[in-house]
Amino acid sequence: MPRRLNLPDSASVATPDSDGKLFAPSAARNVEPLAKALAPFVPPSGRALEIASGTGQHVVAYAQAFPDTHWQPTEIDTNRITSIAAYLSEAALPNVQAPILLDATSRGWGTQTAPVDLILLSNLLHLVSQSEAEVLISEAAQALAPGGCLAIYGPFSRDGVLVSDGDVQFDASLRAQDPELGYKSDSSIQNFGASCGLTQNEPIEMPANNLLLTWHAPT
Repeated sequence: MPRRLNLPDSASVATPDSDGKLFAPSAARNVEPLAKALAPFVPPSGRALEIASGTGQHVVAYAQAFPDTHWQPTEIDTNRITSIAAYLSEAALPNVQAPILLDATSRGWGTQTAPVDLILLSNLLHLVSQSEAEVLISEAAQALAPGGCLAIYGPFSRDGVLVSDGDVQFDASLRAQDPELGYKSDSSIQNFGASCGLTQNEPIEMPANNLLLTWHAPT
């Protein structure tokens, strides 16, 4: 990770501007429903870690919506680190830390991170392999503070079944580029989180056939 993939316009494609910021139309579309759905899981105070923060559009919106929570954006792509920093500079928010480099599909980071109350990521699991997704989840489980929440948003199959023609086409395009990529089964991912000692919550249906999957760490 990261892989260089040919993604459709509906995916998280980002275009640059003169200030170093990248703009992803998909992030602009989904940030409001995401912030609303995440509200019950965001700690009223405490620390939140965003994995694969992308352009930076999401973390700025979250920090504005939840000003008493301290946010830490991360990325593996240095171009996107630059974009996140540009968004943060423009927004001048006191509750967001500078972005840091993190490959969340690598082993070990979960025990090297100070415990956090919320870990969230958006639109990533279909762009990594099943084994990479499982490493990410197992490491996140270790990084959560007692009672903390892991939240994963994106497209999933429903127990292995793709729910729309668009999902079928997108999944096929990813697998054509790398057979290890593609939509993950919601039940498989939920069950794996549970195997890491987390308590799974009911999936939340989101616009465009996406899901928000959440778990809580033991208290």
